[in-house]
Amino acid sequence: MLQGLVGLLLLAHGWPARAQGIELAQLQTARRDGELTLEFAARITLPKAVEEALHRGVPVYFVAEAELRRRRWYWRDERVARVSRTWRVAYQPLTSTWRVGLGGLYQSVPTLPDAIAAVSRSAGWKIADLSQLDADSRYDLEFDFRLDTSQLPPPMQIGLGGQGEWSIGAERTLRLEREPAAPARP
Repeated sequence: MLQGLVGLLLLAHGWPARAQGIELAQLQTARRDGELTLEFAARITLPKAVEEALHRGVPVYFVAEAELRRRRWYWRDERVARVSRTWRVAYQPLTSTWRVGLGGLYQSVPTLPDAIAAVSRSAGWKIADLSQLDADSRYDLEFDFRLDTSQLPPPMQIGLGGQGEWSIGAERTLRLEREPAAPARP
């Protein structure tokens, strides 16, 4: 009786049986070889409507955007660099494989979880040259990773505005620490 009541309350609140969306598991920057690089890893749980569209052969796009800003007290923060990457995931029914594309590079994988795993991480992504950064300034990195519905076929875009299933993403801001000063030479 009590379990049935708890189940009814959960249904009344509309809580999903499984979490849907994108969760950033890792987001960090590194300074190496004269570049500021970004590494991220996300956990992606696709909503049922997105999975169904993928299985029907509709390509789905994921976008990662990073913007590096120099903090200023007297004016708006200054944009130092802005980069983005777009991944395309599509099912190939003739070969029963999944295709993941990044830029002009494509790879085929056997299952949807493999395709999502390929999309959900990036390492060594160049954000800016270290020569663009001032040692005395403070910087913020604004990161956004989302499902991009603007690249869906036009007939599918009609009516997506009110459907929360297609609005999945994650945002985070990192405050970059100053690079430690080099030790003085005797």
